[in-house]
Amino acid sequence: MKFFTTALVAGMLGCCNFAQAAQIDLSTWTCHKFQSAGKEDVGVILAWLDGYYKGENDPPVIDTDKFVANAKKLGEYCAAHPEIGLITATDTLFKAAK
Repeated sequence: MKFFTTALVAGMLGCCNFAQAAQIDLSTWTCHKFQSAGKEDVGVILAWLDGYYKGENDPPVIDTDKFVANAKKLGEYCAAHPEIGLITATDTLFKAAK
């Protein structure tokens, strides 16, 4: 499942026309940095997180209702805890589902 998600994100990135190549090291991002990031970066990160927190045997399905709900939940959590690391925040919210 993680391979499929990684391949999907890589394909999406390959077809996009970025002004500059960049690496996103999520281990260094805080909630504040995530909330102040550009729309494209936020979309890529949310898609990556959605795949990362799926179970290994989950079907390759994007549940858009759940995706939007999780994005809202993360946004609310990050607004309340801007100093927390992004991965710490997502582990707190979504790790139990993994």
